[in-house]
Amino acid sequence: MINYVNYNDIDKEKWDRCIKQSFNGNICAYSWYLEAVATEWDALVEDDYERVFPLTFRRKMGIHYLYQPFFTQQLGVFSKSILTQSVTELFIEKIPSKFKYIEINLNTFNKLDNTRYKISQFLNHELDLISSHESLYNNYSQNTKRNIKKANKKDITIVKNIKPDEIIKLFRENRGKDIKHLSDHDYLSLKRIVYTCLYKGKAQVYGAYTDKNTLCAGAIFVISHKKAVLLFTATNDIARNSGAMFLLIDHFIKSHSQSHLTLDFEGSNDPNLARFYKSFNSNEVFYSHLEIDRLNPVVSKGIQSIKWIRKQVPFNF
Repeated sequence: MINYVNYNDIDKEKWDRCIKQSFNGNICAYSWYLEAVATEWDALVEDDYERVFPLTFRRKMGIHYLYQPFFTQQLGVFSKSILTQSVTELFIEKIPSKFKYIEINLNTFNKLDNTRYKISQFLNHELDLISSHESLYNNYSQNTKRNIKKANKKDITIVKNIKPDEIIKLFRENRGKDIKHLSDHDYLSLKRIVYTCLYKGKAQVYGAYTDKNTLCAGAIFVISHKKAVLLFTATNDIARNSGAMFLLIDHFIKSHSQSHLTLDFEGSNDPNLARFYKSFNSNEVFYSHLEIDRLNPVVSKGIQSIKWIRKQVPFNF
């Protein structure tokens, strides 16, 4: 039986055990991660936490709506056992009617009938690191190989275990100036996530430095369920002109090659980012973006026209 459970009544120990044991589990579904990124969240729970579905929500003008928090690409239904389309759809139907608008991302293993629901397919990229670095490198695009060689010629150095704050600062001083969606609160949430992951041994932070020892690029990876997720990156003009990010990603791949680990690039629908991820010979993987509108038609039209519902933006810039 699937039950709606308020946040205060969720057994966090059982919840996290379910996520850990789920065949489709990911790091952002753990209770401690959700608490860092979601304003509020309740859940749908099947039986004794056999399957779970986090419901991240907000309220505006008295209307409850489900949204996708920043730094969580895929949520949806997580299961310890086989997960069929009919089971996933049953969970969707169990979302309480008080949530008048739903715009969320499910995970790759959550299948729905696209004639019954309003679904968009979002793009992700993944690279299996089981092969040797030589084999993986040989499959890079020629442009990626050129950029790696360029970065080496410019004496770009990759350093592990730098402070996450430095990468966030680098981002805010560069690409972040044009990203209005991310507030101070969102950056604080990111810091909490990364430091918690570091404490739990589930994060790795890398920086790329120039020959003058200046940080020009950085990347934060979070690791769980045999996946290393590229959660957040930052670059400046020096990095873009020197190929520093290409070298940084290659360094990570080399350091983790011949392991049972998949590098999850976390996207993207942005053509330029997709091209960058694809250049490492990553595989395309799709997941569903679900939208359900239960609002009064007049209210719904108004919301759409002023873009009230917060849209997902790429986390890797």
